[in-house]
Amino acid sequence: MAVELMDAASDECRTLATIIGRAGDKWSVMIVILLRDGPKRFSEIKRAVPGISQRMLTFTVRGLERDGLLTRTVYPTTPARVDYELTPLGSTMWKALKPFAEWARDHAGEIMVARTAFDSRIE
Repeated sequence: MAVELMDAASDECRTLATIIGRAGDKWSVMIVILLRDGPKRFSEIKRAVPGISQRMLTFTVRGLERDGLLTRTVYPTTPARVDYELTPLGSTMWKALKPFAEWARDHAGEIMVARTAFDSRIE
C-alpha cells in the first residue's frame, strides 16, 4: 500500500514537472503572451519573438499544440498559410501568466538597476 502511494506520488511529480517545464519555458511563455490577442501566422510569431530560431519556434509550437495549449490551422493556399491560436486551455495559461507578466513590466526598471549594480561589482 505504501509503495503504491509512493509510486503514485512519483508519477504525479513527473507529470507536474513536465507541465511546469512547459509553462516556465521562456519561448512558450513568449508565444502564449503573443497569442493572447488572437491568431498569428508562423512568420508573425518569428518576427515578434526576438532571438528565436525557426527550429526552436517549430519545436515550441509543436509542444504547445501537443499539450493542447494552441491549435494549428493550415490554409490550402500557395504558399501554405499556417495560423496558430490559443485554445481555451491555452487562454487559461495566459490568465495564469498575466500577473507575472505585469509584475515583470512593473519592476523591469528596478531589476535593470540591480543588474547594473551587481555587474559593476563583479568586474
